Amino acid sequence: MELVDRPMVQSSAADLAEELKSRSAADAAARLASFSGLEIAAVLLRLSPGFAQDVLGALPDEARERALAAAPPEVSRQWQRNALYEPDAIGRMMEPVLAAFSHQRTVGETIEQLREMVKSALITYVYVVDPAEYLLGIVTMRDLLFSDRDRLLSEVMFRDVFALHAAMPLTDAMKLVLDRHYPVYPVVDAERRLLGLVRGHGMFEAQAIEIILQAGSMVGVKKEERLATPWLTSLRLRHPWLQLNLLTAFLAAAVVGIFQDTIDRLVILALFLPVLAGQSGNTGCQALAVTLRGLTLGELKPGAERALVTKEAWLGCLNGAGVGLFAGLGMFITATGQESAHPVMLALVVFLAMIGSCIASGISGAMVPLTLKRLGFDPATASSIFLTTATDVVSMGMLLGLATMMVR
Repeated sequence: MELVDRPMVQSSAADLAEELKSRSAADAAARLASFSGLEIAAVLLRLSPGFAQDVLGALPDEARERALAAAPPEVSRQWQRNALYEPDAIGRMMEPVLAAFSHQRTVGETIEQLREMVKSALITYVYVVDPAEYLLGIVTMRDLLFSDRDRLLSEVMFRDVFALHAAMPLTDAMKLVLDRHYPVYPVVDAERRLLGLVRGHGMFEAQAIEIILQAGSMVGVKKEERLATPWLTSLRLRHPWLQLNLLTAFLAAAVVGIFQDTIDRLVILALFLPVLAGQSGNTGCQALAVTLRGLTLGELKPGAERALVTKEAWLGCLNGAGVGLFAGLGMFITATGQESAHPVMLALVVFLAMIGSCIASGISGAMVPLTLKRLGFDPATASSIFLTTATDVVSMGMLLGLATMMVR
């Protein structure tokens, strides 16, 4: 790795890589575009493989070619190979294989060759392949060091090797590795040819980032936006979703307008509109968070959608009854203090409206991401905006509608 051994390049690359970690791939690419190929490659080598691949893909063609030409040959080949895979595939995160040896090589020959390799690279396992690069097995360092030096690798290797497929999505890969906790995993193609390696901590880091980014996606903040994103870019990314939110807010306002006569007659209801909207909104957000977590971690099995929606509906009913009891009591006390003619009926209206709106918000919290996924969209994309609209319309409509029917 002569590229990163040069002191000046190493120092500047480390500082720049640290700076770019807080940026989106597009911003990082724009920052690197004017640098030399040697400098770009040195920085990319210090980023996580998946993020480095995204930055490389976002670079202008000429800058990308400079970086590929300046990188070590095995790294350059790996980057070009990784670019063939989808953004969420394991293949985008691969590192070059540095310890792959023929099954006919002896233990002693392997150890001698590793003496130089371990000085510049972290090697955990020895991978045993045939002349066509098919993965045959692995050898742990313990077995390598304590085996007879004249034995062949094929005699000391583990043959039943767990490997990840390069085209596999990260979420599917995470399901397979959760109970294994290996430090590094071989990555193969459909015919089990060894293509690269992916480190366990890198997979967990990428998955953690994906979960963290959901919070922003739910309210229309794109995953590309970071703290260092220019304000004009942030405005362009956020503003369309705020316009959509304004449009949906008009729907809730229209519902209130339909019952204007009821509000004019029972002004006290206006005090409890935000109470219902807030409680039902929180109920929906709880259901939304659990559903998104299940989709991200792969916990939601095919055919389990109906059971999830049913569960959230029952939770909404029970939670709504609990908070509705106290909300109804609050309405009774308030109505009595204002000498309203119907304190008991108003309390009952609030109680029933709270139950109904929490049921509806629980169902909406589960249905919104499921529907977005079925339509082919990111389940987290602006899901909170759609959920807020549903909960506001239902909660306000239910309170005012029940009051119109029950309080004469």
